[in-house]
Amino acid sequence: MAATLSCHQYFSLVKSPLKLTNVKHEFQLTRLRGNAPIELPRPLCCSRSPSPFQSTNEQESGSFSLKRCAISIALAVGLLTGMPALEVPSHVNANAMMNPALSDVSVLISGPPIKDPGALLRYALPIDNKAIREVQKPLEDITESLKIAGVKALDSVERNVRQASRALKQGRTMIVSGLAKSKVDHGVDLLNKLEVGMDALQQVVENRNRDAVAPLQKELLNYVGGVEEDMVDGFPYEVPEEYKDMPLLKGRAAVDMKVRVKDNPNLVDCTFRIVLDGYNAPVTAGNFVDLVERHFYDGMEIQRADGFVVQTGDPEGPAEGFIDPSTEKTRTIPLEIMVDGEKTPVYGATLEELGLYKAQTKLPFNAFGTMAMAREEFENNSASSQVFWLLKESELTPSNANILDGRYAVFGYITENEDYLADLKVGDVIESVQVVSGLENLVNPSYKIAG
Repeated sequence: MAATLSCHQYFSLVKSPLKLTNVKHEFQLTRLRGNAPIELPRPLCCSRSPSPFQSTNEQESGSFSLKRCAISIALAVGLLTGMPALEVPSHVNANAMMNPALSDVSVLISGPPIKDPGALLRYALPIDNKAIREVQKPLEDITESLKIAGVKALDSVERNVRQASRALKQGRTMIVSGLAKSKVDHGVDLLNKLEVGMDALQQVVENRNRDAVAPLQKELLNYVGGVEEDMVDGFPYEVPEEYKDMPLLKGRAAVDMKVRVKDNPNLVDCTFRIVLDGYNAPVTAGNFVDLVERHFYDGMEIQRADGFVVQTGDPEGPAEGFIDPSTEKTRTIPLEIMVDGEKTPVYGATLEELGLYKAQTKLPFNAFGTMAMAREEFENNSASSQVFWLLKESELTPSNANILDGRYAVFGYITENEDYLADLKVGDVIESVQVVSGLENLVNPSYKIAG
């Protein structure tokens, strides 16, 4: 099914190679390749919402914001075609089109995007230590070096390793000085392991053992990530007063999600490791960890798997989210977006609504297995328990030019077995989700207070 833009007023819009047609008071936006339409992803709203682009209240009232519709269409066309302008009928106010969203969209595409979840998490840490980054970068570049065919790749890998080793020796003093006082011993231990590991990797390269490179690279980058986490001294900011009593993840946590796969002879079950980032999304990540500790997701089925996302979290019954036993009402959380370069997240508004069209998010939808909260399209603070994982890039979601960035709250990434995410189908069962590290970073846990 093509993506549907629910607008209760008809206006025609044709901009090759896009076609926008009215179907039962809804617009269908399709991109044409030859004579065959390409399906575009529908938005990531609560799966039981009457319309994926429309909140329940909007359906009941029959009202709809032409401004919001126009912005969505404009941004979609801008990303799909790169066109700086959009033809609209005279009865639509030009200001409603928010022209800067289109003229500035090109700035979102700047350089090759980082797609590795581990790298995204490392760069998202609230630290500023150039020396450790200079060790990190050449180790990450090994991934590109390994794309060269055969053992020729090892020549490039060797240069990467030498560069990282040199950076570690020259910058070690600065790296150690950047460690939090309470974590110095642990950080120094990791640096020693990193140094030994790089010597081992150098030996692997000299032995021309290509197959051993990637596992060692991953191990070394885990050491680097550990050192960088040891540079964070406490939680770096205050959560706003209106959210400070909610479950908050003040740091990071890792969970294992075990899924039983049906009707797949090649895969019976799979455990996904997910790293949750409370530094950049404390409310969102805290809400999820609290639900995990309540065993909310245990036994729940995968409820959407359409090649674009995998989604779950909609409980049985009429409720579309988690009913808090203490209030007997659905617990909702605010939209929470950390902008790159800022010290605190933005709450309750999309970056588009704030006019921050050039802004980059700290946790972008770049990686396969990016995890985010589902919500009603035009109710920013309606997220509760439904979560989704992004599977692939599409015409509307290329890395670094993604219309999901700044609209939905990312709070983690699958870091192990993410490739198997695409094998999940509707009806596969989440056997369990368990916190394996970082539970001590959860504050205000409601699961300890009520059922």
